[in-house]
Amino acid sequence: MTNDELIKQLLQQNETLSATVAAQTQLIAQLKQTIQELKEQLNKNSQNSSKPPSSDGFKKPAPKSLRKPSGKKAGGQSGHQGTHLAVVTAPDEIVRHMPSSCEGCPHCQMCKDTACIAEKRHVIDAVVTVNVTEHQSLELPIYMLHGDTRRGGFPSDVKAAVQYGQNLQALSVALNTVGAVSVKRTHEILSGVFNIPIATGTISSMVKKCADSLDETVCKIKDKMIGSAPGHFDETGTRVDKKLWWVHDASNCEYTYLDISPKRGTAGMEQCGVLPEFKGTAMHDCRASYWNYPDIQHAVCCAHLLRELTGISENHPGQKWASGFINLLLEMKKVKEKTVEKGKDFLSYYHCHKFDKKYDELLELARKENPLPETAKKKRGRKKKGKILALVERLTKYKGSVCLFIHDFMVPFDNNQAERDLRVIKVKTKVSGCFRTEEGARDYLKIMSYVGTAHKQGYNAYEAIKNAISGHPDFIFE
Repeated sequence: MTNDELIKQLLQQNETLSATVAAQTQLIAQLKQTIQELKEQLNKNSQNSSKPPSSDGFKKPAPKSLRKPSGKKAGGQSGHQGTHLAVVTAPDEIVRHMPSSCEGCPHCQMCKDTACIAEKRHVIDAVVTVNVTEHQSLELPIYMLHGDTRRGGFPSDVKAAVQYGQNLQALSVALNTVGAVSVKRTHEILSGVFNIPIATGTISSMVKKCADSLDETVCKIKDKMIGSAPGHFDETGTRVDKKLWWVHDASNCEYTYLDISPKRGTAGMEQCGVLPEFKGTAMHDCRASYWNYPDIQHAVCCAHLLRELTGISENHPGQKWASGFINLLLEMKKVKEKTVEKGKDFLSYYHCHKFDKKYDELLELARKENPLPETAKKKRGRKKKGKILALVERLTKYKGSVCLFIHDFMVPFDNNQAERDLRVIKVKTKVSGCFRTEEGARDYLKIMSYVGTAHKQGYNAYEAIKNAISGHPDFIFE
């Protein structure tokens, strides 16, 4: 082999090795990226991501709290209206206790009559009784006047020879829906407490009857939400007939409207029917589907942003902008609260300008800390940004919606109202596992929309359900 042939062979080997090294370097970079993403996935919990608290399992996360010490001591504050047992002035029963050493003494009764009360203690207990009311239809012979007989009629709600009253019906419905107790367990509890063999099918019929009586009332609640100025919107998953469905929530401080759809995004929102006609300010979690409604004003939930920023700060300690942005959001919230306490409804120009400038500075720092990765020239399509840059772009694009809560004091800092209204769905799913039918799910959501609205109007669940069963569900609008 000549020197030229040897040099040519070595050059070919060098090119092959260089290509191999380049491929391995690229593979190592991809594997590092995958490992980092898997680590982030393992480190996610309800405190640093959008995962629900139920996904945390038994090992609850203990991240650094975003709350700052208030300086107040723990417990109820001065002026707090507490709830406690009150002394009853007219008890139903009185039991007098003599000293144990006087037992068996022949003069015990005489001493008991002359003894004075040293101390009183009250025991408040519930005595469960069953009241059976017999309705009798009277028949009167009136031959002399009309040559016929007349019979008295029953009340409109007394339709069967034997039936359950409104109190027992309301309790059954409240246990199964608000209490998230299964039909079988409701049957066991009521049978044990009242000694009445109420069947599981009867309980299901009671729930169905209550839901059917609320059709018009729930439609009115929906119309109220469509016409409201601020609105909270969110969705959560549940199982219906072994399939994943989505419960959509539209609520505010006065009304709660829940509906269900097999779709989560725009199709589900259209089916539920509130957002397509809504014209006010919608608070949501910045999901892309919400931005398909450009005719409404959008407000982004800052609590969701705090969780995302916390996750970045914990998984990427070098991202200094994330912790800075957390402090900025919390400072904005604190300044707004202090301004409200002073009776004002707008921030000063100084604070608005300060927050606006700091917002832009932190996003500029974020771009410097996260430059777009270099890709091959021949590779088509957009460059992969990753979750951090995606969040930075979202904060940049929707700056007005993120900061809306400091410019419009009617807009809250977070979307907790919607999350509180959806919590009943997670409790029901956790207890029961799923809804067997779509009809059963819709009946449950009708009742919970009605009960949630009644609660916001100052009525308890049992009272509201009893009014629905008696045919007066619209009392919540009075």
